[in-house]
Amino acid sequence: MTTDARQKDPAKPLTPKGRATRRRIVAAAAQLMYERGVTEATLEDVRAAAGVSGSQIYHYFADKQALLLAVIEFQTEAVLELQEPHFSRLDTMAGLRGWRDALVEYQRRLQCRGGCPIGALGGEVAETNPEARLAVASGFLRWESAIREGLTAMHERGELAADADPDDLALATLAALQGGLLLTQIQREVRPLEVALDTMLDHIARVRVSR
Repeated sequence: MTTDARQKDPAKPLTPKGRATRRRIVAAAAQLMYERGVTEATLEDVRAAAGVSGSQIYHYFADKQALLLAVIEFQTEAVLELQEPHFSRLDTMAGLRGWRDALVEYQRRLQCRGGCPIGALGGEVAETNPEARLAVASGFLRWESAIREGLTAMHERGELAADADPDDLALATLAALQGGLLLTQIQREVRPLEVALDTMLDHIARVRVSR
């Protein structure tokens, strides 16, 4: 679904300047919603933070809902892009543990603040905004799919037990990651994330087939 609902000619591609302006608006909105929450981040706040006029915001976005959907997409892309170098290596235990180490180290650098940007948005909109909830769900499905691809490759190579379902393992891994991120944010220490991911990866290691 496009979020450029009020663009004068939706079928006409944006100019490089237009794309840059739109991205600046979305990035400012993402930061404000991350820091203050969706409700407290007003369009006026976004306008001031992005350094644009109100008419520019409405040129690219019909309303705050359209901007929120763009922010969800923006945060999803940012989260997945950060992990992209590891996704292609999730078909080995070494790759899975390297991904785990990178996630833990990133939280350590953030001093365990902020949690998961996608999860934070999901928690705010899940009960009040069905369209935004589905957008967040779509982002999580993309994340789960990236994990599942590696596990599926292991399964197809005969490296996982026949009854080890890559779909279930991927979902459980993402659930462990999300729970670990939330507790790490609340407790301000990385141990919950380490324990959650280590427990899940140890389980995957146990269902590997000895060759």
